[in-house]
Amino acid sequence: MQVSVRDNNVDQALRALKKKLQREGVFREMKLKEHFEKPSEKKAREKGEAVRRARKLARKKLEREA
Repeated sequence: MQVSVRDNNVDQALRALKKKLQREGVFREMKLKEHFEKPSEKKAREKGEAVRRARKLARKKLEREA
């Protein structure tokens, strides 16, 4: 990942880097790897995430139709 610093504006480059890392899911992955997660817990978490995604998608689809 690469971010260019223009006109010595490090703050702007840092914001751009953080935004890219957020989009890639690096912060979320770091948070998940802070402690060991049992395979059964991982499976349950991933299943819950899938259910939430499906509900969100269904809600958006319903809004578009209405």
